[in-house]
Amino acid sequence: MNEKPVMGILLGDAAGVGPEIVAKLAVENFFTAYCNPIIIGDVRILNRAFSYIGSYTDIQVVESVDAIDWDKGLPVLDQKNIDPALVPVGQLNKIAGKACLEMLEKAVDLYKNKKIEGFCFTPLNKAGMKEAGCKFESEHHYMADLFQFTEPFGEINVVGNLWTTRTTSHIPISEVSRNLTKESILRAVRLANSSLKTSGIEKPRLALAALNPHCGESGLCGREEIDVIQPAIQDAQALGIDATGPYPSDITFIKAFRGDFDGVVTMYHDQGQIALKLKGFDEGITIAGGLPAPIVTCAHGTAYDIAGKGIVKTQAFENAVKMASKMANHLSGRK
Repeated sequence: MNEKPVMGILLGDAAGVGPEIVAKLAVENFFTAYCNPIIIGDVRILNRAFSYIGSYTDIQVVESVDAIDWDKGLPVLDQKNIDPALVPVGQLNKIAGKACLEMLEKAVDLYKNKKIEGFCFTPLNKAGMKEAGCKFESEHHYMADLFQFTEPFGEINVVGNLWTTRTTSHIPISEVSRNLTKESILRAVRLANSSLKTSGIEKPRLALAALNPHCGESGLCGREEIDVIQPAIQDAQALGIDATGPYPSDITFIKAFRGDFDGVVTMYHDQGQIALKLKGFDEGITIAGGLPAPIVTCAHGTAYDIAGKGIVKTQAFENAVKMASKMANHLSGRK
């Protein structure tokens, strides 16, 4: 085994495009260029994905990481929990949702026991996981519970070299303003700062987006910039964080994409997501910011409409694997 991080590669939702993404990249020998991969999922689902893309590669099916022989093909840690006949491709499925929860649980357990150095998962389906009994808002909250993690955590979205985090996330737009506090904004800033550092950026440059048009026009068009965003910036600067703003949100990403900042802290979900997906829908990734392990996924979803057709693009997941491997190398001291 070469000096690359050992990374879990999770098949994701069995009814979606995830298994095909993994199958395509396995056939292309992509994973081994960046890490020592361990595929986690049901081998029958992976084999079905190979049939969809019309190609195959040598695999070794193992029941434990300790049984892996790195000279005998791509290791697959078989979870034996999905009968493909019960999970039609392209349809929401409770069995697939349950398997997603079990994959995440297995990956977290392997990380905690120092068997892997991080992991990447292809798209999951929140509705399927909730039908299977998941009581958490998202897979990130589920993983935080598995880690018994209480420090700030959240999604970090990345396109190219630009990272974004958000102060509020999956709430109605009508509730955004009342959920903006100096504390919640500072939490997002600290999360962005610490997450960027895990990728090797020693002094991240962070921009905070305004909430109101024209940055509130000095209070004439809203006071959030004056009452909560600016005080949060001042507190961040007092902690030694290079945070500036607030900037009018309609120009924040113009500055960011030209390289003025390493990260942007937005006030609500779509404020950053629209910009990132317009810039690079097929290449964006999502990092589980704040959690102990390097955990990265592609920013797109399960794409049930094209699942099983062998036409899914792989660039976003390629970027996820590259980023997770880079983070793992940085944490271990490898270059």
